[in-house]
Amino acid sequence: MTVGLNTTSSTRDQPRTPWLGNWVGVERPAPGDGPTLFDALTAEQGLGFSRVMFRRRFAVDAQPTTAIARLTADSRYVLWVNGREVGRGPVRSQPRRLRYDEHDLAEFLVPGDNAVALLVTYYGKPNSWWQPAVRSGIGGDAGFVFEARIGDTLLISDDEWKAQDSPAWSEAADTTVDNGIAVESLDSRLLPTNWLDTDFDDSNWSRALILKAGHFGGLQRSRPPVNPYGALEPRPIGTLGGETVTAKSVVDSSTHLRPSWTTGHPVDRVRQVLVTDFTWSPGTLPIRAELMPGQVQHVAVDFGRIVAGFVEVDLDVPSGTYVELLYREWPFNPAKVSDFIGEPRAGAQYIARNGAQTYASVELNGLRFLHMLIHSPDGGPVAVHRVAVREYTYPRSGDAYFRSSDPELDRIYTAGIRTVELNSFDAFTDCPTREQRAWVGDGVVHQMVHMTTNTDWRLARWYVELSDSPRYDGILPMSVAGDVEDLGQFTIPDWSLHWVHGVHNLFRFDDAEAVRRHLPTVERILRWYLPYVDEHGTLTDVPEWNLADWSSVSTNGRSSILTALWARGLREFAEMSEFLGNSGSAQWALGYYDSARTGFEDFWDSARGLYVDHYLDGTKMPAVSQVANASAIVSKLAPAERWKDIADRMTDRSRLVESLWIDESEEFDETWMLEKVLGARESTWDVHHQVVRAQPFFSYVVHDALAAAGLFDRLLDAIRDWSRFLKDGYDTFGECWEGGTPVHGWSSTPTRDLLSYIVGISPREPGYASARVAPQPHVLADVEGAVPTPHGLLTVKISGRDVTVDSPVPVQFIDPDLGELLLPAGFSTLTLGRGIGP
Repeated sequence: MTVGLNTTSSTRDQPRTPWLGNWVGVERPAPGDGPTLFDALTAEQGLGFSRVMFRRRFAVDAQPTTAIARLTADSRYVLWVNGREVGRGPVRSQPRRLRYDEHDLAEFLVPGDNAVALLVTYYGKPNSWWQPAVRSGIGGDAGFVFEARIGDTLLISDDEWKAQDSPAWSEAADTTVDNGIAVESLDSRLLPTNWLDTDFDDSNWSRALILKAGHFGGLQRSRPPVNPYGALEPRPIGTLGGETVTAKSVVDSSTHLRPSWTTGHPVDRVRQVLVTDFTWSPGTLPIRAELMPGQVQHVAVDFGRIVAGFVEVDLDVPSGTYVELLYREWPFNPAKVSDFIGEPRAGAQYIARNGAQTYASVELNGLRFLHMLIHSPDGGPVAVHRVAVREYTYPRSGDAYFRSSDPELDRIYTAGIRTVELNSFDAFTDCPTREQRAWVGDGVVHQMVHMTTNTDWRLARWYVELSDSPRYDGILPMSVAGDVEDLGQFTIPDWSLHWVHGVHNLFRFDDAEAVRRHLPTVERILRWYLPYVDEHGTLTDVPEWNLADWSSVSTNGRSSILTALWARGLREFAEMSEFLGNSGSAQWALGYYDSARTGFEDFWDSARGLYVDHYLDGTKMPAVSQVANASAIVSKLAPAERWKDIADRMTDRSRLVESLWIDESEEFDETWMLEKVLGARESTWDVHHQVVRAQPFFSYVVHDALAAAGLFDRLLDAIRDWSRFLKDGYDTFGECWEGGTPVHGWSSTPTRDLLSYIVGISPREPGYASARVAPQPHVLADVEGAVPTPHGLLTVKISGRDVTVDSPVPVQFIDPDLGELLLPAGFSTLTLGRGIGP
């Protein structure tokens, strides 16, 4: 069920229902003489990786119409009732802001005996989507809290549950959490095949252990709210899901001699075989082979596109057979020795029981190509019948659309939706393949795509809520609710400024009042920059990693880029504060904005008609970029009369150069890391005449600037460049113009742009109280689209000079010839140049 747009993501103001369930876990023997009281009170780290199975049998007289259960876990759970999967969770969050889920168990129950089962994973080490809580008697090990009212029966988590710390799952040998991605290993011989069933005999399992607060003042409390998780909050987003996608083709099925393993890591073992010299043999499923001792079967399949979810493999093999899995984004090139450079070590390991079985991963992964090594000490017959991925992404709902007379643009629009879909899980992520982190800056593009293509805005709101996790000095982590935030080291300060823009998006599109709770964080971010404001009112020597964009831009020294992004944030904060009745904060922000506008003129290069990137040691440096000049326009630090010329010059293809400081074509070694990542900057282009083009992420600001300057023909020309990604079966947008991952959510701005700037639909007043429609028929004569608003879909159709508008709110319509026309809510017809029809 999709909640309407007017449903807010925050539940902090809603009445809290007391919990009756207890936090429970599995009892573990104390090492040696056991911890002292002081150890228990001060320990901050928990155990390593573990997966614990929990079960509870109960009886019901009749199947109920509803049976609402709520639960959460540290770190993750999978819930089954009577062997059927009910759901997974919880969503990623900071440990002191833990969320719980609700599930209706009614359809899974039967009259008589029933069984509920949980698999709870504790990761031990922080990863891309989880950071550990401190230990305080609760936390530091797999644990959960559960309660459900089933008819007259109240089922709660307590010591009536059975628990078994499963030896079947572990971290694969020789692995660490690799760039945030967990590599799981399952020995199915150690896993009871029927442990989910109602009649499974769990009599030899231990009772679950009720977990109690073990700190001063905790009073051994076992029910929420309790330290370290505090008051649990409801899940803020909908349910993830998707289709099961089977592999499209078998790229290779071949038998080889098993090498002498140099590692226990499944990914490295697959790579060890891939780099041997062998002829690839395409095949079809099912695949059957008779392996001799010392042989391995290599199977590689292609899904035809990037997919994201849970890998499933149906196979028939002898007991003890190893299946080593490697997930890849790109096809393997046997002729390229360095093909693994920069590639994530994503994969899994499965040790089979005897006979027909299905491996189903617990961890989510993104991939296009799946490589398998199948081997056992004694050889024997092996068969692979099916390879699939059960996709698990946030659903797109509603009837928003874009259609035109240009198939290329329609394809680009669809590709942006798919790219964002593959990066919409329990948060907006950068990519589903390499790391799956919730980057604070990246998500602003996903958010804007959601708010123009999806009638469910809960994930767009959750992006702002989840990222509102300031460091103690007020700036945001570069990535939240995972290993990066847990580490607490340097950040990307300008990512916080993109998040401020995300707050402003909610203000404009959604619920102006709802952003009030985020304004203190917005102000702290803007104030974080104050020590770096120089005598000119601009920003100088801002520390930490000022990325701005992957393109070769300079933000060190006195920076036009950082000044302009900060100034955009000041303007947006002032607008929101004034609207919400805080004129004092608005005036504070505008005061700094005015100072920045005065000093910003120093960056102007009148001879070239563009702003330079920076000053260094008091010297104006010659390099210019789209990043600097687009930021000058969107922040309005550049005078409006310059916008058109600036936009024209910064997008003149005869001047543009594509360049990254980090060139993935270079050999990746320690020297490369030191030179490229730690600060070496060598301009390889003509800095006096060329303009560095923005990479796909910062293109959202460039396109905003082109629209503000009225260069819609140039904007449409820029949008068409995204077709370069859509080849060889890939239907998603990559991270950079060259290199990076092939599905990166931050690259999806054309999908928003086609609706917001070409069809021309945008909010006119905060909360979409009224809309602005400014179509561009001179660049695309036949086009139509519909976007969601909090009040319903707003649809615009343009055919030649005939226009229809169907809007749930009043519309300011911009006719290219007549100027502004005011339309009432409802259905209107117009003829461009003539006005409103009968």
